[in-house]
Amino acid sequence: MASKSFSFAFLLLFFLCTFAAAEPCDNHRFRGGKTFASCIDLPSLNCSLHWNFHSLTQTVDVALRRNSVDQKTRWMSWAINPHSKGMVGSQALVAFQKDDGTMVAYTSPITSYATQLQKGDLSFPVNGVSSILEGNEMIMFATLVLPANTTTVNHLWQEGPLVGNVPRMHPLSGPNMGSMGTLDFLAGKLVVDKTSSRNQWKIVHGILCTLGWGFLMPVGALIARHGKQWPGTAWFRAHIFFQCSAYLTGLAGGIIGVLLWLGALGARIGGGIHQYIGITLLGLGAIQGIVGYCRPHKEDKKRVYFNIFHCSLGYGTIGLSIANVFLGFHMVHLMIKTWPQVTYIAAISLLGTITLILEGVGCWRRTTVRREIAALETL
Repeated sequence: MASKSFSFAFLLLFFLCTFAAAEPCDNHRFRGGKTFASCIDLPSLNCSLHWNFHSLTQTVDVALRRNSVDQKTRWMSWAINPHSKGMVGSQALVAFQKDDGTMVAYTSPITSYATQLQKGDLSFPVNGVSSILEGNEMIMFATLVLPANTTTVNHLWQEGPLVGNVPRMHPLSGPNMGSMGTLDFLAGKLVVDKTSSRNQWKIVHGILCTLGWGFLMPVGALIARHGKQWPGTAWFRAHIFFQCSAYLTGLAGGIIGVLLWLGALGARIGGGIHQYIGITLLGLGAIQGIVGYCRPHKEDKKRVYFNIFHCSLGYGTIGLSIANVFLGFHMVHLMIKTWPQVTYIAAISLLGTITLILEGVGCWRRTTVRREIAALETL
């Protein structure tokens, strides 16, 4: 009998704990008697959205809740983008707890990927922006005035680190990259924007182009520049291998970039100067391959012109490649403190250091040979 009572109590406690840990949004009770007619548990970042839609005044009262154990070091936001589904152009509400323990909530229009969520007026009226802490939950309230005859909006929700009362960039992977969708305030329906596949293609594009154009191609040029000091033709075969591998890898990344720009792998992504430099690099790489294949023989008098053209075009392509890699980092707001850019800077710095060492060794050898020749001529 005692064991049955113990089992029953254990099961009851288990279900109560499970229910409390995964409490649906419609079971939540706000302090002060606030009530909301509709709510949705958002599919990521432990957030839920509550609202009251007033059709006569075309206003909506919203409350965004986020469960977290580290609210003091995190910010949260919820935004509407009136014109597209992306981050840029969205009109955001931001909330966090300051170092002194007080809560702050304000509006912030997002005009670029480099935003630090500065305060500013939105493109539509907003009233009653506030935030509170309830246990391990941060809650933000506001009343929005929607455009006439509008009930469906593109919305985004986010969270990220807080450093010295200044919001920093949110993570660029995982649930932070899929926290957007379409919300119908009238029908209470949420459609999550399936951006994960598009973001994966962007990552693949970045890895391939950085590896091919930004690393393998400089390695191939380094081999061609200093491999001639060693006997045999192994350096030439290594140069061809690295340059062909670099171009094919970069070509694959470039094709993915073009497909992303055309919208074939999801919503169309603008590239600007990064895109135009990438297309230029594809052309320059092809020209280098053709010219290298058709190079004159060593005894041919035209060989000197080939060397000048081949080296000038090659070094110019490498410089443009490295610059475009950093432009790509900037486009997705991967600043100097993030590991992808730190890794690339370390790799390219290592190549630069090796180049300087080899240049020094080569200069010392040439100087030594000149001195030996001069000494022989004086005999």
